[in-house]
Amino acid sequence: MKPEQIKNIRLLLVDDETDFRSTLTKRLLKRGVAAHQAGDGETGLALLADQPMDVVVMDVKMPGMNGIDAMHHIRERHPETEVILLTGHATTQDGVEGIKSGAFDYLTKPVEFDHLLGKIAQAYDKILGKKQKIEAAAYKARIEQQMIATERLAALGTLAAGVAHEINNPLAIINEAAGYLSSLLQKQELADMPRKAVFEKALQKIETSVKRARTITHQLLGNVRKSESILAEVDVPQLVEETMQLVRRETKDKDIALELQAAERLKPIWADPNQIRQVLINLLSNAIQATSQGGRIAIQVDSTDSGISIAVIDTGHGIPRENLEKIFEPFFSTKSPGEGTGLGLFVTREIVDKFGGTVEVVSRIGHGTQFTVQIPNQANVSRDGKLTVHKGNSPKGEYDNDENTHKHIVG
Repeated sequence: MKPEQIKNIRLLLVDDETDFRSTLTKRLLKRGVAAHQAGDGETGLALLADQPMDVVVMDVKMPGMNGIDAMHHIRERHPETEVILLTGHATTQDGVEGIKSGAFDYLTKPVEFDHLLGKIAQAYDKILGKKQKIEAAAYKARIEQQMIATERLAALGTLAAGVAHEINNPLAIINEAAGYLSSLLQKQELADMPRKAVFEKALQKIETSVKRARTITHQLLGNVRKSESILAEVDVPQLVEETMQLVRRETKDKDIALELQAAERLKPIWADPNQIRQVLINLLSNAIQATSQGGRIAIQVDSTDSGISIAVIDTGHGIPRENLEKIFEPFFSTKSPGEGTGLGLFVTREIVDKFGGTVEVVSRIGHGTQFTVQIPNQANVSRDGKLTVHKGNSPKGEYDNDENTHKHIVG
């Protein structure tokens, strides 16, 4: 063990002999180890409850709770802590029993200091080894997830090309037919046609929806080709209101209250309005699907140091902790077949990443979910193409400061 590592050991000495503890503590301090002390098992356990330790050196024979009993409590309450037992020559059997019960090792008194220090270092090495194995397993799991995501991205590239071709062709036919009907309505013989205004409004909706569908397919391809954004000055609250109108029918069908909460005097930002609208549609669609009849969805808009913050808060069923890191992967979906493609949140993350922003999700099972998107003002892009981004504050939502919630941040 390196000298600097031994200084990091959190050590507790538990022994009823005050002089022994004091002398040993001074010698350990000279080697760079600051040891805590306790005179009996009960005091040692109380100290461990307040301040976790890596290694406990403890005498077996003590008044009140003996070392073996105290060690059983330590193994139960603090399984990551290693215990070294100290016994007299006549009680070595206690040390053997202690090892059988989970002690790292036992030493007989009188203790040779360097031997004890070596055992403490070995116990700490064992702890570090366990931590490294856990970290290695976590790293392996992350790499495996990244490989899965990479494979899905490759499939997405193929899918995107097919989607663009297969969808854009019928869209062109729909758009041409709508244009032809619009031209017919302008003819003089149809000037007095009953409910003409209704037909014209319906055709306008068709044309608008065709344009939006084209934008979606282009964005799907854009996530593969990384196309450039078209920047414009965006009044975010107004854009949110326009997007809310697109989902009004769905919310009315489920009797879901949909409301906008925008801070006063918000300044416009420079961004791609189509991509922000796509983010909003994706988040709102998920919120509507997750929210039961008679629920509520709120959209909070606020400014940050670098741009704008948009939070979509629903009173839905929530997202399980184990799914939080998966929901942004392509094709991951917990919905029934035919109800979702698993691309909405993936596209959302890709758009926000391209803006240099972040997506935070906070969820509580049975109470709802809050997605908070922070988008930097693209006017802060410097000439070298880098964003000048400052960390902003997330809006205060339904689930802030709740110990029963869990959250995940990407970006």
